[in-house]
Amino acid sequence: MTRRIREVMSPAAVAVEPMTTVARAARLMREEDVGDVLVTYDCDLFGLLTDRDIVLRSVADGRDPDDTTVGSVCTPPPVVTLEPDDSTERAAELMRRHAVRRLPVVEHGGVPVGVVTLGDLAAADDPDSALADISKSEPDHWPSTTEAPDH
Repeated sequence: MTRRIREVMSPAAVAVEPMTTVARAARLMREEDVGDVLVTYDCDLFGLLTDRDIVLRSVADGRDPDDTTVGSVCTPPPVVTLEPDDSTERAAELMRRHAVRRLPVVEHGGVPVGVVTLGDLAAADDPDSALADISKSEPDHWPSTTEAPDH
């Protein structure tokens, strides 16, 4: 069944500016329980930073997350985006064509308003699918580095 992106997207996505450190963005991801943050500048989309970007473009390259900016490791412009009135079929096609699992949702020429993920599409198209179940499940919560172990 065709649905509009506004019906399935995660609104009010977490956003940071390009000069934010990777360490700060990673903490925000943990606090907000998300795998990506929008990188914005003056309310316009600059890029998308995923947990994978942090690992591959920062940590694996030996860059210090406290000194590395998200603008230097995020998926750079042009970022593939959707608008709230686009269809879920268009989202699936763009994800397939560009081999991505998440797409920023923008309106009014580039103002970010949310993110749609592969899991969002799975839950919308087939709420009983394995991917939908995984996407809806509560995440594992790791103790913070300040908590003492239980042993």
